Amino acid sequence: MPDDYSLTYRVCPTRPQSHQFDVELLIPASARKTLVLCMPAWIPGSYMIRDFARNVTGIRASGASGTLAIVKLDKQTWRLDDVHGDVVVRYQVHAWELTVRSAHLDITHGYFNGPSLLLRVHGFDASPCRLELLAPTAAAYAHWRVATSLRPADVDSQGFGGYLADDYDDLIDHPVEMGKFDLVDFQVQGVPHRMAISGRQQADLDRLARDLRPICEQHAALFGELPIDRYVFLTMVVGDGYGGLEHRFSSSLLCSRGDLPRPPRAGAAADSDTLPSEGYRRFLGLCSHEYFHLWNVKRIRPAVFADQGLEREVHTRLLWAFEGITSYYDDLALVRSGRIDAKSYLELLAETITRVMRNPGRLRQTLAESSFDAWTKFYKQDANAPNAIVSYYGKGALVALALDLIMRRDTGDRCSLDDLMRALWQRYGQSRDGVPERGVEAIASEVSGLDLTDFFAQALDSTDDLNLAELLASVGVGMRLRSSRGDNDTGNVSDVFEPVEPAADIGLRLQPGVAEAQVAAVLDARPARNAGLAPGDVLVAINGLRASPATAGDLLRQAEIGQPLKIHAFRRDELMRFVVTPELAPADTCELCLNPNVSADVLARRAVWLGDAG
Repeated sequence: MPDDYSLTYRVCPTRPQSHQFDVELLIPASARKTLVLCMPAWIPGSYMIRDFARNVTGIRASGASGTLAIVKLDKQTWRLDDVHGDVVVRYQVHAWELTVRSAHLDITHGYFNGPSLLLRVHGFDASPCRLELLAPTAAAYAHWRVATSLRPADVDSQGFGGYLADDYDDLIDHPVEMGKFDLVDFQVQGVPHRMAISGRQQADLDRLARDLRPICEQHAALFGELPIDRYVFLTMVVGDGYGGLEHRFSSSLLCSRGDLPRPPRAGAAADSDTLPSEGYRRFLGLCSHEYFHLWNVKRIRPAVFADQGLEREVHTRLLWAFEGITSYYDDLALVRSGRIDAKSYLELLAETITRVMRNPGRLRQTLAESSFDAWTKFYKQDANAPNAIVSYYGKGALVALALDLIMRRDTGDRCSLDDLMRALWQRYGQSRDGVPERGVEAIASEVSGLDLTDFFAQALDSTDDLNLAELLASVGVGMRLRSSRGDNDTGNVSDVFEPVEPAADIGLRLQPGVAEAQVAAVLDARPARNAGLAPGDVLVAINGLRASPATAGDLLRQAEIGQPLKIHAFRRDELMRFVVTPELAPADTCELCLNPNVSADVLARRAVWLGDAG
C-alpha cells in the first residue's frame, strides 16, 4: 500500500475486445469500521443523471481478515462493514459508450472520464489520490500510449504508470485516452498545450497548431492571465459526431472526420491564409468553447456547485451565463483572433438567431427556467421539445450579445461584457464560494454603472424576444427576419436585403438522415398540428404525389397558401389521411448585413467589438 497517497486506483484495460476496464481501489487502514463507496450519477458540465453505476458488472472486497461482505444500499452505493486494516476493492466496468462523458474501450483505444469509472470513498474526499494506469498485456497493444492532463509521478515513455491528484474532485477531472493517437503541440504564454487526436484521420496538424494557438491566446488575453501550467485537448475523430466537455486542465472533444483541416495538395502552398471550411470552423468553435470554460465554469462557477454532490441533481438558474456566455465568446474569439473574417462571424451569428427563433418553446419557457430544468428538459428532449423549451446555450448566447452591445452603447464604449468577465474572474475565479444566483446580474450593473434591472427581467424571466435588430444597428449590422428558403437555409449574410417571395408552411419538421419521410416534430398552433399530424408519422403521399425524404420538403413548400393539401401517412401500421391548409411561412430565419454607411463612432465600436475585423 503506497504511503504518500491515501487512495490508490489501478486501472487496466484488461480485455479491450470485451470492452472491460478492471479497477482496483486500495484504501489504507483507518479508524473507520465501515466504508461507503459510491459511483457518481452525473459528471460536472453535463447536467443529466447518467447512472454510471449501471456499468459496474462485478465488485468484491478484501481486508486483513480476508473477503469482506458488501451490502448494496441503492443503485450506486455499497457499504463494507467490520473493516480492519487495509482494504482492496476490485470491480469491473463495461465501457462501450463513445461520448465525451463516459468510458469506451475496444481494440483500437481506451477512454474514460473519472466519474464513469472511479468510485468515491465517503470520508476520503479531501485525501490525495494516486492513479496507476496499466497497459494491456497482449502484444497487439504494445504501441498504445497515454494522453491525460493528470500530473505524472512515475510513468514510462508511453505514459503508463502513476499519476497524482490532490483529492477526489481533482482525480475525476482529468479524462484519460490510451491507444494510438497523433499529437499537436503549441504554447500559449509559455504554457505547453497539446492536442491528442485518436481515430482515423489525415488532418493538417500544422494548421491545427497555427489556428488553435491564437484562439487560446485571445481567451487568455481577455481574462488577463492563464491559470494553468499545462493543457490537453483529447480529440476523438469519428465519421459523424460532435460534442465536448470541459475540465480544469483539459477538454474532451468528439468531432467528425470531415471537420478537421485537410492537408494541402502535393506541391501546393499551405492554406493558412484561407478561411476555414464550414466544418473546420465548427471544430475550431468547439475547441474555443471548451477552452473558454477553463475560466467560465471550471473556476468561475455557480455557488451551488461549490460543494456539489454527484449523486443527485444540483439546480441553478445560472446555466444561461456559464454556457450561454461561453457560447457567445466561442465564435467571437474566432473573429477576434483572425481565424475567420467579419462576414463569417455574422454567418455564425445568423445561424444562432435562426435556431432560437424557429422554436416556439422560446415563447413558453424562460431562460432562467431553461437553466434550472436542464436536468429533465434540455438533456431529455423529446419530439415536443421545440414547443416546450428554449436552449440556454442558444438564447443564452443572444442574451450575452445583447448585454455586450448595451454595455458598449450606453457607456459610450467605456465598458463591455469583457469587463464583466474580468470582474467575475477577479472576484470568483480563485474562490470556492462561487457566484450567487443573481451574482452575474449584480456585477454587470456594478461594472457598467447602468441600471440593467429591466433588461435582465426581460431576458431571463420573461419569454419576450430580444430587440436584437436595434442593438446590432449600434455596431453597424443590419438585421431582418424572413421566411425560410428551404431545408438547408439556416440564415445568411447579404450585402443588401432582397425582397422575399412568400412561401407556404404547415409547421412540420422531417427527421433527417432516415429512409422515409418521417415526421420529427409538429409545431404548436400550426396547420399540421391542427390537422392531427403527429411525430413519428411517415408521409407517403402529398396531393397524390409520392413523398420521400428527398421530395417531401419541396412538395410542402411549393403548396399554395390557403389551398388544402391532402396528405397520406402511416401512423404505426395504419394508413391515415389528413387535410392541411398551408399558411404563410413565419419570419423565423435571420439575415444580417454589414452596413457600410455608418458614422465613425459606430464603425469604431464595431471594430473594437470584432477585434478590428469589422
